[in-house]
Amino acid sequence: MQWTAAFLGLGLLAGPAAATEEIDLTIASSHPLVVPWVGMIKSVFMEEVDKKLAETGDYKINWNEAFGGQLYKANATLTSVEEGITDLGWVFSYLEGAKMPLSQVAGYTPFTTNDAPKLLDTMTELMETNEAFRNEWEQYNLVFLGATAADDYDLYTNFPINSLDDLKGRKISAPGILSSWLRGLDATAVDGALTTYYTDIQTGVSEGTLSIALGILPTKVYEVAPYITRVNAGVVFSGGLAINKDTWDSLPEEVQNAMIEAGLIYSKKHGVDLMERHEGALNKMVEIGKDQNPPVTITPLPQAERQKWVEGMPNIAADWAAEAEAKGIPARDFLKAYMEGLKERGETPQRDWTEGL
Repeated sequence: MQWTAAFLGLGLLAGPAAATEEIDLTIASSHPLVVPWVGMIKSVFMEEVDKKLAETGDYKINWNEAFGGQLYKANATLTSVEEGITDLGWVFSYLEGAKMPLSQVAGYTPFTTNDAPKLLDTMTELMETNEAFRNEWEQYNLVFLGATAADDYDLYTNFPINSLDDLKGRKISAPGILSSWLRGLDATAVDGALTTYYTDIQTGVSEGTLSIALGILPTKVYEVAPYITRVNAGVVFSGGLAINKDTWDSLPEEVQNAMIEAGLIYSKKHGVDLMERHEGALNKMVEIGKDQNPPVTITPLPQAERQKWVEGMPNIAADWAAEAEAKGIPARDFLKAYMEGLKERGETPQRDWTEGL
């Protein structure tokens, strides 16, 4: 009886088990789940958060999903997270050159790295160690959770390319920052987007594009530009998953920690997945296009021609850094840290863009 009373006393003191606290959060994107890095927000980030929170059972997220442009389009990814239209979302910083200049560093340093995991690891480290880069995101009421990238850039044309001379006088779709990659080639950059490349090439507005396999495959641009020239011009930082700072501050520490860990896992898995998907997309285009006329073919640009391309370009990174510095943005130091971060990870850039800074 004494033992029973003792146990009953302990039971009364312990009381009922604490209930799981449920938290409602909206997570959104401008792009659909079929886009690899968006799909992995659901299949990796959200699943990892749920799994980590389930370990204690103290908290549970009720996810309100709004992927595929349900709440906003690609030109509003930054403001939508900033203003709390969504709690969490993918921020397409590559489209925010004016507001997020340091986030464009990979776009101004072509032929630096083709390794997405190393790029993402470098950018993640810079987010943690470089105050100016971190402030570039935090000033818009954002907390950065995980980095994303676009796959390697190659040429997709309606004419064969054996040397850089074959590009002279040609019109190549290369919008925004990409147009600067063509400087020194005697080719004309034509503005456009993945959604316009097919029609532009078909109608003669351009004769090809400098683009990514994961964009060309679903838009079927290979049908009108069957000559794929492997340039390996580089992967670029495209943005990242972020959460509204006000939402973040309202979350328990356990939930915050779960999201930080999940964000790192998301970024690493995305980098590996991107490399695999890039090669798979190129192979798929050859397979699908083998019976069209002319068939889809892949030809590597000779290394000597690639080096001529790199050496013939003006130092667009130095120009970008100087323009940013004039506005009080420490771009030179950031550029140096970026290049050094890649070298520390074993990369040997085709060109040292820090020369002359």
